[in-house]
Order: sequence, then C-alpha cells, then structure tokens
Amino acid sequence: ADRGLWLRTEGERRQQKRGDMAMKGAAVRAASVLLLAQVALAFTPSLLPTLRAAPALRPAVAPRGQTLPKLHTSLQATVSDKETAAETKKQPAPGRGVLKCKPIGVSFAAPEVRLSNEGMEKVVDTTSEWIRTRTGIEARHVLDGTEDVRSLAVRAAEGALESSGIKAEDIDMVIVATSSPEDLFGDAPSVAAAIGAKNAFAMDLTAACSGFLFSTVTAGQFLNNGAAKNALVVGADALSRWVNWEDRNTCVLFGDGAGAMVLTATETEEEAGLLGFEMHSDGNGYCNLKLPFTPEVDEIGEGVKVAQGTYSPISMVGKEVYKFATRDVPRVLEEALVNAGVDASEVDHLLLHQANIRIMEVVADRLGIPMEKVLHNLEEYGNTSAASIPICLAEAVASGKVKKGDVIACAGFGAGLSWGACILRWG
Repeated sequence: ADRGLWLRTEGERRQQKRGDMAMKGAAVRAASVLLLAQVALAFTPSLLPTLRAAPALRPAVAPRGQTLPKLHTSLQATVSDKETAAETKKQPAPGRGVLKCKPIGVSFAAPEVRLSNEGMEKVVDTTSEWIRTRTGIEARHVLDGTEDVRSLAVRAAEGALESSGIKAEDIDMVIVATSSPEDLFGDAPSVAAAIGAKNAFAMDLTAACSGFLFSTVTAGQFLNNGAAKNALVVGADALSRWVNWEDRNTCVLFGDGAGAMVLTATETEEEAGLLGFEMHSDGNGYCNLKLPFTPEVDEIGEGVKVAQGTYSPISMVGKEVYKFATRDVPRVLEEALVNAGVDASEVDHLLLHQANIRIMEVVADRLGIPMEKVLHNLEEYGNTSAASIPICLAEAVASGKVKKGDVIACAGFGAGLSWGACILRWG
C-alpha cells in the first residue's frame, strides 16, 4: 500500500514536471516566433498586410490559472510602431524647408594648364586607363604660379555677376568657400574688393568639399530673413598644392578651379529657388580624409619652445571615404527632398560633388534617378573640392542643359567628415 501511494505521488510529480517543462517550452517558442516576426518586420515592410491577416498565435500550454497574451496583439503593436516610425521619418525637419531666395547667375574659372592622364603617367607610376576606370577622371587643371586661388575666385565672381545681371555694388554679402586660401586669414574680403562689392560684408567658410553647399545654405538664411538682398557664393580651391605627387592614389584625383553663384532674395516662398536642405558632419571620420598641420618645434630662447611648420600632404583612406559617400549621400539627398516636398521623380538634374563617377552611379541608382540626369564634368576637371559643384553647374547652364525652372538636387561631401544636400530650382 505504501509503495502504491508512493508510485501515485511520484507519477503526479513527474506529470507536473512534464507540464511545467511544456509550459516553458511553449513560452520559449512563443518568444522565438515574436522575435522572428519583429526581425521580419524590420527588414520586410511588405509583410505588414500578411501579418495583420494572420490568425492568433497561441502557445499550446499556459501556466495554471493564467492565459498567455495573444501573439498577434504584440505583432500588431510592433506593426503600428514601425508605421509610426516610418511616418515620423518622412516628416520635414523644422527650419530646413524653403528659403526665400533663388540662384540667378553662375560662372567659373580654371587654370590654363591642363594635365591629362597621359601626362600623369610621366609624373607617377600609373596609367591613363587605371585612372579613368577607377575614377572617371581624364584630366585636371592645375595652377603653375602665374595665377592663384584668389585670382580664380575673382574671375568666377565677375562672370557670375555678369550672368545674373546684378551690379557688384548691389551685393550685400560674399562667402568664399575654400580650404586652400591665399591668406590663412581669409580671401573673401579681398575678393569682394577686387570685384567692386564695396557694400558687402565678406567671410571665408571652410568645409572642404562640402564648402559650396554649406555656403549656399548659409547665404540663403541671410536672404530668407531679410538681412541681405543679394549674395555671392564662391567655391575656390587649389588642392594640387597639397597632394603628394608620388602617391598615385591621391595625386591623380585633384585639380584646381573656382566657381561662383549669385543668389537673390524673393518676396514669397512660391518664387523661391532654394526649396529645402539638410546638412551633417561626423568628426569621428576625420582620420579618413585630412590635411593636417605638421609642427616643427623650435627653441626660440632658453626653455621657450614654439611649434611652427606647414601642412602635410592630403591623406585619404579611399575605401572608407567611398563607403561613407555611397551610404550617407543618398540619405541626405532623401532628407533634403522630404524637407523640400519634392519627389525624386520630379528632379530634373542630380548634381553631386565631382569626386568619383562610381560614387555618382551608386547614389543615382539608390535614388532611382537615371544617369542621363546626372551632371558631371570631373572627366575634364577632376576633384576641385569646394569649386566642383559651381563649375559643373556653370557649364550645364552655359550649354543650355540646365534651363530656367529646372529642379536640381545637389549634394556636397568630403573631409570633416561633412556632407549636405539642397534642392535648387534654377532661375
């Protein structure tokens, strides 16, 4: 009898243990299903209708006296959260929409000295085919000492004024975007004086290859709030001064030049030609593209040392810069388009900093913009840093490719790291 009682008790205990294990297993399976569903939701938005229509998923065993929540309730909550996040992401960013101004004139200047890829073969261990297939560049223009960055900027500025029909004395502000000025204190005031913009305040802006884009938005803010009526934005650089001519990975990329654009304020947003913008920077990527100062310590007196010196040649980690550009440039363009209320299908031209044709192809593809709409002239001028966007725009306007009313999606990106985009309506 005692053994029979023991067997019955032991049997009940084992049965309860099996039940507990079944409940735990069911709970684990339910959690796994929920996790997989959440992963699917994150990566496959097309599953939303299917998940909503799915029947309630319930574990086979529930703890005594309890009912596990229906899994589809959690799924619906996740769906709702994802939809809300997507809707929030698509909302325009405050203060980054229309600026009441428009571009009305553009021009450029480049050095007379043209260095082709075949010429580069005599300078460094490379071939014309190697350069062209990897970058799209076939030539670049370089300063030879008879001209300088300031003189290029002046020529471009004068051409932009002529193109716009605005008189120099009617310019209220001048911004020169450059990382290679003739004077470290700044070239903008002397450029303004040289063109006769005697009523303008002038300043330099340093943001490397993003410089012209950032300067355009900066000028747009002054025009939008009424602090200025007309602005001149210049991008000018001579990075041929700062390359290592024995490093074929960098010296083949850069050329010298200047481009300039005139913007004027508009009375209403409907007349505006700066439809929206977005800008970013991330100093954690500084190490991938830099032109650092190299100090030389000198003891000028007993126990007194100072650090003087010069700048080292451009240093670039090409693979990292490529990944950065192809990842972040499409995103910032999408952000600027949302801020402007413009769909990618409405864009007439895509104008990117002229760094590499492969980057342009990837960005265009990710935005769904055909290459026929991509403006480029890096094959002739290479990477002219802050000058690349206005040089390319000036040629496109002069040739008639860009017409009044055309919508242009622009993006600059480069050292800093920095990147930004704006949506322009020409004229």
